Amino acid sequence: MENLISLVNKIQRACTALGDHGEASALPTLWDSLPAIAVVGGQSSGKSSVLESIVGKDFLPRGSGIVTRRPLVLQLHKSDEGSREYAEFLHLQRKRFTDFSAVRKEIQDETDRETGQMKQISSVPIHLSIYSPNVVNLTLVDLPGLTKVAVEGQPDTIVQDIENMVRSYIEKPNCIILAISPANQDLATSDAIKISREVDPAGERTIGVLTKIDLMDKGTDAVDILEGKSYRLKFPWIGVVNRSQADINKNVDMIAARRREREYFASTPEYKHLAQRMGSEYLAKVLSKHLETVIKSRIPGIQSLINKTVAELETELSRLGKPIAADAGGKLYTIMEICRLFDQNYREHLDGVRSGGDKVYNVFDNQLPAALQRLQFDKQLSMENIRKLITEADGYQPHLIAPEQGYRRLIESTLVTIRGPAEASVDAIHSILKDLVHKAMNETPELKQYPALRTEVGNAAMESLERMREQSKRATLQLVDMECCYLTVNFFRKLPQEADKGGNPSQSIFDRYNEAYLRRIGTTVLSYVNAVCAGLRHSIPKSIVYCQVREAKRSLLDFYYTELGKLEQNRLSALLNEDPAIMERRSALAKRLELYRSAQAEIDTVAWAK
Repeated sequence: MENLISLVNKIQRACTALGDHGEASALPTLWDSLPAIAVVGGQSSGKSSVLESIVGKDFLPRGSGIVTRRPLVLQLHKSDEGSREYAEFLHLQRKRFTDFSAVRKEIQDETDRETGQMKQISSVPIHLSIYSPNVVNLTLVDLPGLTKVAVEGQPDTIVQDIENMVRSYIEKPNCIILAISPANQDLATSDAIKISREVDPAGERTIGVLTKIDLMDKGTDAVDILEGKSYRLKFPWIGVVNRSQADINKNVDMIAARRREREYFASTPEYKHLAQRMGSEYLAKVLSKHLETVIKSRIPGIQSLINKTVAELETELSRLGKPIAADAGGKLYTIMEICRLFDQNYREHLDGVRSGGDKVYNVFDNQLPAALQRLQFDKQLSMENIRKLITEADGYQPHLIAPEQGYRRLIESTLVTIRGPAEASVDAIHSILKDLVHKAMNETPELKQYPALRTEVGNAAMESLERMREQSKRATLQLVDMECCYLTVNFFRKLPQEADKGGNPSQSIFDRYNEAYLRRIGTTVLSYVNAVCAGLRHSIPKSIVYCQVREAKRSLLDFYYTELGKLEQNRLSALLNEDPAIMERRSALAKRLELYRSAQAEIDTVAWAK
């Protein structure tokens, strides 16, 4: 029993240290799945005295009004006989308190640090562990006492705030409710019974404790309550007799107080038949035994949650990546490996494994042809421009047969306009390749891990793409320029000459500049330009793919790799200086994973031993 409860205490401490206690999360956590005992009662019901009797030490703040203003998660650990008693706070790790009056002061100081000194309350718990050979293994949560009115310095909502806080603990199905009620008040008015009945109507999770039995009016007793006749719970009521205020003022120790408590029940005629199951020592044993029973019944659910959480943590840690290597070689290898993963993702986009590469084909199959078709040659092939270029090309001596120089000038001035769509296609592919860089970077988790490296790799990729664009632009525009500087002779040889078509050789040379003649020249030039456009529609994509797409796949980061090998260790370290938030999260996840794996192994051992 003690080993099982100690294990749960250990897991709860670890969960708390890692912040894995579910206060701010709607998702179930390991902390939520572990059974615990919540101590509930009205103000001045004797809650603090019951806890001190169970522990056997004076360690809780006392006073009038609301004394407990934050939940106190109290974990008791039974140590070996003869060992020294001490206490530890989670917020003061590695500091041991052997003076329990100092424990009381620290509880008060820590409460004030969170809530101030104006009787405010806070749901942020204080975690205290006590190690002693005189306790049983147990976890108790001491909650603020329920109240009916706000006192000076408290908000008007404090009554509801305390009730909501208490409910947040006792509504959990794994919570055992320790309902503290004073015997010298009517049980019907007990705050603890009222709220526990609302969340546990059948009384299956509630253990009733009756305090101040010795302070009841003469002629009255609590036998009906203790025997379960006044208000029946699944578990028998337990009566306790705490130290009086006079005893506290005289510093009567707990050993003497427990002895007097046993004597009271054994010697009082009304309670003599119940003495064997009365008192704080018996209460502690009942709570410990019941907690063990509940823990055993919850083991399958706890195992399931742990196994699921371990898998989720492993996945998240894998996504965050491994910690950084210490040596220069390891850092360089890490950077190269991350770059390789980015490069692979980038190639997969272009190869169709990932989305985005299809946009390249769309430029060639739709945008470029559409841009070529939208070219307007009206200005170059207007009658005025044709006449102007033909006559200028003839110079002082008109052409004899065909205006060859005029044809060349007309064709060259028209073909130059194709440079626009060609250059636009290069820029469109460049834009697509840049977008794919951003996509590949976002799909490489390791780059998110190291912002400096992400920036460096992104800049290197963009610089490479820029160089490829310039090379592609030169090569693609050269295709257009080639068409301008050398015309396809066969195209013109196939054109019938005027004489062959019955032209009149005696016609004046100046009549050849009439509109019909010039229109025929314009039609011939347009036919030639259309033929060139049809050819460039196929050759421009080839040039762009060769200079940009192919090179991006082959050597996007080649220049960066060369420069990377020249970097010194401090520069490599700067590149792997990852986001502190990611480092912190990885560390927290690793610790949590270690906790869950340890819990997994230990709970599995307990489950097999059942």
